[in-house]
Amino acid sequence: QVQLVESGGGMVQPGGSLRLSCAASGSTFIIYGMGWYRQAPGKQRELVAAISSGISTNYADSVKGRFTISRDNAKKMVYLQMNSLKPDDTAVYYCNAHYHSTDYWGQGTQVTVSS
Repeated sequence: QVQLVESGGGMVQPGGSLRLSCAASGSTFIIYGMGWYRQAPGKQRELVAAISSGISTNYADSVKGRFTISRDNAKKMVYLQMNSLKPDDTAVYYCNAHYHSTDYWGQGTQVTVSS
């Protein structure tokens, strides 16, 4: 069982930066692939960035070069550094832990990019 708690969301102007954090519980954190998803109003939830247990990463085309996902296995933390934010990045961001056919989700944190 894994519990995930996100933090770091908020409101920022276009071009600004935010860093999201996800704190995980459970003793087997290191085996999970971790990811950040987002869901904007009226849209489906989409993958933003993912990092495997082996530290390989992948990103949605819309955030490549602007967002960076990282993890600290000792602290059981996952981060999403978001730079050059755009209004289209506005959404609720969710932390995800994945292992085989099992997924765990956090409660989400709101990110609003607006002038």
